[in-house]
Amino acid sequence: MSLLLPAVVTMALAPPALGAQGADDPGPRADPEDAVYPLGSRVELFVDEHTIDTLEGLRLTLHHPRLAEVAVRRDRPYEDSTLYDPVVMLDDGRYRMWYRTNFNSRPFYTGYAESPDGIRWTKPSLGIIEYQGSRDNNLVWSSEAAAGDPRVLAVFKDPRSERPPEQRYKAVCVVSRPALAGLVSPDGLHWELVRDEPIITDGAFDSHNIAFYDAARGCYVAYYRDFTQGVRHIRRATSQDFLSWQHEGFIDLGDAPLEHLYKNAATPYYRRPDLILMFPKRFLPERPAPAGWEHPGLSDIVFMSSRDGFHFDRTFMEAFIRPGRDPLNWHERAIEAGPGLVPTGDGQMSLYVVQNYRTDSVHIRRAVLRQDGIASLHAAMPGGEMTTRPFTFQGSELVINYATSAGGGIQVELQDAEGRPLPGRELESCPPIYGDELARVVAWESGSDV
Repeated sequence: MSLLLPAVVTMALAPPALGAQGADDPGPRADPEDAVYPLGSRVELFVDEHTIDTLEGLRLTLHHPRLAEVAVRRDRPYEDSTLYDPVVMLDDGRYRMWYRTNFNSRPFYTGYAESPDGIRWTKPSLGIIEYQGSRDNNLVWSSEAAAGDPRVLAVFKDPRSERPPEQRYKAVCVVSRPALAGLVSPDGLHWELVRDEPIITDGAFDSHNIAFYDAARGCYVAYYRDFTQGVRHIRRATSQDFLSWQHEGFIDLGDAPLEHLYKNAATPYYRRPDLILMFPKRFLPERPAPAGWEHPGLSDIVFMSSRDGFHFDRTFMEAFIRPGRDPLNWHERAIEAGPGLVPTGDGQMSLYVVQNYRTDSVHIRRAVLRQDGIASLHAAMPGGEMTTRPFTFQGSELVINYATSAGGGIQVELQDAEGRPLPGRELESCPPIYGDELARVVAWESGSDV
């Protein structure tokens, strides 16, 4: 397929039903670059060059989220300046958040918040954990509950129908060996250790370590912190039962230079679950912090992606989220993205980002992106052209997510595997497409059926 793009373009390709993507259609493992690409009916994001054969006059562009309203503020006596590590999911129609409330003193707690829309958040009184003689709080876990101070929960929902109902929700957390322990819950609120012994022991773990069930590959997966060559890096392990783990070593970042990746925020993309996204905190220890700050270093947030869960693409080395104009974000661990990219309205999706860490104004803020709009193909006014690899597909229409200027436009040509235009689907038969739409069906003079 060839695209002529004389405009600024944001695109995601799929035939035909964009709204039908999900865990039912997780897609295959990443295929060799020289193979015919089995697209199926999935959304295709331009977060890498995996589907691209030639590119002229265009470039892949990383987009940056708009920082919106504060979702959660520090406003409870058990919350301190180290409030951190949010996990967000859209769960049966409601948005749910788990977050670390404190780390300056023991015991360590995990707090819980809810929202009807991902925008307005409340901290419900749950009556589960006692704090200073009262259970009138939003706490769901205390490190006093078990030996080893289990803390810093990374929660996920187990979609498998065969798992016991009391293990509908799972989490990994740090214990003092150091190691990772496993927790289970029937409702995401009442937690217990899955067993007394840790489940993963081969790492450094001083971080927010992430686990989830990878429906595309039929296993649990964990991404967790360790060191290589003195640099903070990310290990991966997999499991069939959440108890016994196969350690796969450090994830592969290709020829990208080693950087301190302090957190990873790994999450399957909700509209394309075989695509694993990461939003790691990049730590730069060699950069001096502002005068008066006791800890050296600075941080920003980067983006990378994987089509097989192990090999991660670093096409975009620049920051995904910068510290910005707020001076309280210019120190070593001031900002962090949590796992959980969720839809939050018409054509938008949101991440949740900690700002002002280790200050009295620490908070969790919503960061907003266009649906599928983490990255795109971008053209200046002179225009350009992209040709895909040969691919197979299911469906009868090609749908694009795009935005142009008033003077720009898009045309599409379908070609056979040898690059010959298909009759009736030539570039000149495609009336220019211009506007701003999430799901535009591409049509030629004779119709849209492909």
